[in-house]
Amino acid sequence: MDTTTVVELASEVDGDLGKRINFLLEIDKLKGVLRRTHLIDKSRLENTAEHSWHLGMLVMVLHPHAKGTVDPARATAMLLVHDLVEIDAGDTFAYDVAGHEDKAEREQAAADRIFGLLPGDAGDELRALWDEYEGRETDTARFAYACDRLQPMILNGAAGGPGWMEHGIVQSQVRSYNAPIEDGSADLWALAQKVIGAAVDDGHLGVD
Repeated sequence: MDTTTVVELASEVDGDLGKRINFLLEIDKLKGVLRRTHLIDKSRLENTAEHSWHLGMLVMVLHPHAKGTVDPARATAMLLVHDLVEIDAGDTFAYDVAGHEDKAEREQAAADRIFGLLPGDAGDELRALWDEYEGRETDTARFAYACDRLQPMILNGAAGGPGWMEHGIVQSQVRSYNAPIEDGSADLWALAQKVIGAAVDDGHLGVD
C-alpha cells in the first residue's frame, strides 16, 4: 500500500511552513555524519548531531568562565547551526592537513544550499549565526568556538585518548589546533593544557 510521506505533505501546505518542515527533515541527515571522536565508553564514534547537542550543554554550563561579554543563548544557537554544513561537506578531521585545504570552500557552498532551503529571513538569520561563528569577531563567537575545540579534547581525555592514538597524534598538534580556546576562555585553556599533559603522561598522546 502506498504511503504519504511527510515530505509530500509539506509540499502541499503553505509555502513558508512547507519550506521550514523540509529544512528540518533535511538536517536530520546530520545524525548520520560520523566524527573521529569516540563516546567516553568507547562503544562507537560520536555523530555530529550528538556533538552539537553536547556543545550547547557546554555553553550552558561553562559560560561563567568565558572571556568578555557572552550571550549564552546566542552561543548555543551558533553551535546548533555551525556544523549543519557537514551534511554536504562531511566532517573534516582536525588533523587532516589535506582535508583543510578546501574545507572553507566546501563549507561555504554547503551553507549556501542548506540555509537557502529556508524562506527569506529565517534562512538569513541562521546564516548570520553561522557567519558570526566562523568570523570569531565577537566574544560570543569566540567562546562558542572555544567550546567546539574543547569538547573533543575532554571526550578523548575521558576515554583514554582513542581518537589521538588511532591516528598517531602528538601533543604539539593538539596544542596548536586547540590554541583558539584561549581566545574564548583563559580557564578552559588552562584545563586544556592539563588534559594534554595528562594524556602525554599516560601515553595517549605522542611527544614530538
